[in-house]
Amino acid sequence: MTQIEIAKSGRSSPEMRRVANDEGVSLDFIRKGLVGGTIVIPKNTRHRLEKPCGIGRGLRTKINANIGTSKDSSDISGEIKKMELSIKSGADAIMDLSTGTRIEETRRKILARSKVPVGTVPIYEIVINGLKKYGSIADITADDMFAVLEKQAGEGVDFFTIHAGVTKKALDILKINPRLLDIVSRGGAFLAEWIITNNKENPFYEYFDRVIEVAKRHDITLSLGDGLRPGSILDATDKPQLTELITLGQLQRRALKKSVQVMIEGPGHVPIDQIEANVILEKSICNGAPFYVLGPLVTDIAPGYDHITSAIGGAIAGSAGADFLCYVTPAEHLRLPTLEDVKEGVIASKIAAHAADIAKGVKGAIDKDRAISRARAERNWKKQFALAIDPVKPAEYRKHSKPGSKDVCTMCGEYCSIKTAEKCLSRK
Repeated sequence: MTQIEIAKSGRSSPEMRRVANDEGVSLDFIRKGLVGGTIVIPKNTRHRLEKPCGIGRGLRTKINANIGTSKDSSDISGEIKKMELSIKSGADAIMDLSTGTRIEETRRKILARSKVPVGTVPIYEIVINGLKKYGSIADITADDMFAVLEKQAGEGVDFFTIHAGVTKKALDILKINPRLLDIVSRGGAFLAEWIITNNKENPFYEYFDRVIEVAKRHDITLSLGDGLRPGSILDATDKPQLTELITLGQLQRRALKKSVQVMIEGPGHVPIDQIEANVILEKSICNGAPFYVLGPLVTDIAPGYDHITSAIGGAIAGSAGADFLCYVTPAEHLRLPTLEDVKEGVIASKIAAHAADIAKGVKGAIDKDRAISRARAERNWKKQFALAIDPVKPAEYRKHSKPGSKDVCTMCGEYCSIKTAEKCLSRK
């Protein structure tokens, strides 16, 4: 049975009980969210998870970290280290975006070692296999595509990104509404090539019932992908993007009727003043389904610092109702991220998610802020570091700054404002 079917029966799964306990909400709240499609718990029936998570309305904003090999770098052990560091730093889920030479081996090792849900983009393996077999994307068959879905489902993948909204209609609209960057989604570009070359409909859209069947058999959460997301803030909220979103809303309803969990992926590069509108549109068009956003990146001029542009957008999107933030590292658009890049990306995304939860009034979100503020008032450095999102960095800064007194830092020293105010406002 799927999580939705269990919830409909009035019973609860171990995952539901864990999520309810972690979030401080009732089991009935979780069940209603699953049945209504506003909450998902990505968990393949074949995958044992130590840390399942709930994503959606009324829950903490979650974050995902992307890892995976490329053709130029197929170091599986290195990607495992990135996964472990991501989880240690606070990632709630992992996506394996591998396109390297040992794609199956990479995925299986990640699935075997991950404590959190694992997602994939099956079209990557579909295309890699197709190029090996046929020498071209155009010759890949629908059966080839679904064979990969079946294989990955059987291995235990918890959620699939499926670009079912990249349709012939959407591409026609893109042709008459050109962008600065037409398609920046790798999966979206692969499918666009297949559709245009063959003059046929996207198999994931045309045979969406087959996608639903695979997902239901293994209780895989469908993450309906934004293959036409904007890759420049000047392309945001345009006709191709909205055409795809409308299609995804229709597909979400179809899957939910079959008791299959669905979340919707969103942009992308979006200026600050359009972020809230994008969240409202998704929630309205896609029936309140959990919204999974990449960033959004609020400006295009910060290569090397896109974890910051992403965190700004993620905090705004999360506060407006987005449920799941995909991290962006400083290496975005530039290279495969290093371990340090991964940590920087996760921490930036965690900050954004936490800031959003405070704004949304999520239960308990502000408790740590209250506690760390008290620790600052007391100049209790160890407690401050223990409460910090990243306990290591502030401790290192403190260690190497060598203040003249134990209860001050080298910024203010003897002119510490907290000590001065404590003295002159003493209420003892």
